[in-house]
Amino acid sequence: MEKLYYVDGYIKDFFAEVTGVEKKEDKYHITLDKTAFFPGGGGQPHDIGTIVGVEVLEVYEKDGEIYHVVEKEILKKHRLKCEINWDRRFDYMQQHLAQHLLSGCFFKLFNQNTAGIHLGKEISTIDIVGKLTEEQIRKAEAYANENIFKNLKVEFLFPERRELKKLGLRRDLPKTDEKIRVVKIEDLDINACCGVHPSRTIELQCIKLKRAEGHKGNTRIEYLAGKRAINDYIIKDNFSKKVCNYLSCSEDEVIKGIENLKEDIKNLKNQNRELLEKTSDYEVKEILSKCEVINGIKVFKKVYENGNIKNINKVIEKICSIEKTLSLVGITNGEKANLIFASSKDSDIDMGSLLKDSITLIDGRGGGSKFLAQGGGKNNNNIENALEYAIKKIKK
Repeated sequence: MEKLYYVDGYIKDFFAEVTGVEKKEDKYHITLDKTAFFPGGGGQPHDIGTIVGVEVLEVYEKDGEIYHVVEKEILKKHRLKCEINWDRRFDYMQQHLAQHLLSGCFFKLFNQNTAGIHLGKEISTIDIVGKLTEEQIRKAEAYANENIFKNLKVEFLFPERRELKKLGLRRDLPKTDEKIRVVKIEDLDINACCGVHPSRTIELQCIKLKRAEGHKGNTRIEYLAGKRAINDYIIKDNFSKKVCNYLSCSEDEVIKGIENLKEDIKNLKNQNRELLEKTSDYEVKEILSKCEVINGIKVFKKVYENGNIKNINKVIEKICSIEKTLSLVGITNGEKANLIFASSKDSDIDMGSLLKDSITLIDGRGGGSKFLAQGGGKNNNNIENALEYAIKKIKK
């Protein structure tokens, strides 16, 4: 079988003859006399496309043969029109050559080799040996884009075994008896690889290094190349424009605009806190004037629907800061119910004991001290009865 993807990596369509068909389960595995479909390798995914209009789902190599997996039988055997999904193929060609370029840049600048790669559908990663600083990463990014602009030539070699050691490959040779293919980017990088790549660095357009993180003692860097990088710049530019419009400022003033916005929010929160304090003071005065008095103790009883527990706690705290007061509060949120029982420090009624008896009426559990107890239950329909039960216990 002739591997056209190694003869010319830019072949998008070709004609071929069927040399074999194997049916496995509900799929057909077809071999051809020649193919431009790359079966995957070197971290690069296999190609997809069509054979006489029938979709090629998978391509793989086994025992020197390349198999094309399709869903339905192809009856025609001669001069089959085959087409590569070129947009997908070239995208991966760009990502793969970008990895070689980055590997060469990190090795040349910092003598740091590549530990692993992953060519993803949306974003790719490269693992560089050791820990890199943000400054080193940005220096390598700039150097990589400089080399793209230089339009360096990319060569694909099949040297003899005795020649391989003289080439000065960046990484150790793979352990295989098969002939090893080498990818060389002028004097920047040279390494064994079976993938398909563009023939010049200018076809990468640009490289963008994204997020970096530590991974198994190395540095894993996310990157975009080619059309992916261009699209990312467009997205970021649109985002920047929206932010500038929202803040009514230029790009240079965005950070200052965000800082001002943050300060405004902080001031508003402080003002809101002060207003809540004043509001709660008025609320407490009104509550105390309407409280039921039992045995000389003012008892506040109320159910809050979807109430803010933080604000309610502040009201309870202020009520119970006054002598001879007691607060019995229920709070409902959806199907859940909460009880908060509190009293002033001069009270003889044990809030923990009172809550323990009352909370059973809402199928709940809870506890606390003599002066403050709380808990939650599932039966919010019975929350009023729980508070009334507590009132009766206090009267006794």
